[in-house]
Amino acid sequence: MVPDSVYVLKFGKDHRNNRVVVKYSHTWTGRVKINEIAVRLHKQKHPRIFKHEADMVKYLNKHLTKRTLE
Repeated sequence: MVPDSVYVLKFGKDHRNNRVVVKYSHTWTGRVKINEIAVRLHKQKHPRIFKHEADMVKYLNKHLTKRTLE
């Protein structure tokens, strides 16, 4: 098996520590298989870990909706 590859996306202003870490591998046919998505927003001690993209989007929509209402 091929070891997992990691893609890190940092976003936000310089003083924030927001990032998305995607661990993925390739199947024997060459397709990309996402194994884990970790989202760490500003000042979170532990990242939120998701198995599917849909779960991550649902979490982010809920989190952003709460922020915009305040």
